[in-house]
Amino acid sequence: MAKIIPTLVKQGHRLSKTEVQRQVLEDLPLHAFAEAMASAGHRPLRASSIEVLQINVGKRCNQTCQHCHVDAGPDRKEVMTREVLETCLNFLAQTDIPTLDITGGAPEMHPDFREIVERGTALGRHLMDRCNLTITRLPNYAYIPEFLAGHRVEVVASLPSYAAKLTDTQRGEGVFEDSILALQRFNELGYGKEGTGLLLNLVTNPVGAFLPGNQKSLEADWKRQLKRRYNVEFNNLYTITNMPISRYLDYLIRSDNLETYMEKLVNAFNPATVNGLMCRTTLSVGWDGKLYDCDFNQMLDLGPGPQSPQTIFDANVESLAHRVIQIGQHCYGCTAGSGSSCGGATV
Repeated sequence: MAKIIPTLVKQGHRLSKTEVQRQVLEDLPLHAFAEAMASAGHRPLRASSIEVLQINVGKRCNQTCQHCHVDAGPDRKEVMTREVLETCLNFLAQTDIPTLDITGGAPEMHPDFREIVERGTALGRHLMDRCNLTITRLPNYAYIPEFLAGHRVEVVASLPSYAAKLTDTQRGEGVFEDSILALQRFNELGYGKEGTGLLLNLVTNPVGAFLPGNQKSLEADWKRQLKRRYNVEFNNLYTITNMPISRYLDYLIRSDNLETYMEKLVNAFNPATVNGLMCRTTLSVGWDGKLYDCDFNQMLDLGPGPQSPQTIFDANVESLAHRVIQIGQHCYGCTAGSGSSCGGATV
């Protein structure tokens, strides 16, 4: 596999990690994703609207998961500044974008997390918190479940498996037990219960170099197993394909699975997934204020096309709602099989 990894120095300058990762994917002998899009009638691929403003408030996290596409962890220092945060919230207030999606890292670790939630709900927007569950087990963040329930925030919680061993293998020893305790607490507050309107959705990704199973079938199995084993209830299960970027790309290279996995994604390309791609209805904002078409592009530092605003400071809905989407070989991860997005399968 070492033969496909480009040198860290190219054209007289040292490449960043994200540049190296982009180059690794582009150098693979695979059908170009741009041609796949063209065959599906999208030359170029464009956004259709902005229905979600997703803000990545930083890379600090209490966990260090093996698959993390954000490369988040306790030692990360990146955090959204006050200036960027104010600009994001002002931008939201000046638009009719219905949903504010708060992600990280562990977004709850941002020092102004409470304020983000309070101001977002005051604007009458639907809020989503992408929670790793275990953060709520730490003393300083034990308030989170009640706080989110009080503001009727949708909780999108990541959990690799309903089996303890598989979850702990991917996320660390003891993570599964803490995750179950957190889910039980959310249930006590009404989350995941029919008729409460408090949405608790789980996100799972494969533990290995393969595609997720059928989302509907997995959801039925998960609901049955979690209820029987732990008396845990939830609303929806979202399956997400592991994206060949950041730590997961490192894993694929180390395990000599990169070419095989990418071929699997290419061969599973499904043109029916394109209409539901999250990049077509989402505007992603990085911790430093840079704009991206999706959270995955953000982690590869692949910003919008040159004709679009590049930062939240220059953003306006008119110039972004139908922008040309920046694509790369990693995008096969969102169009394989039943598709993949922050909201699970797209078809």
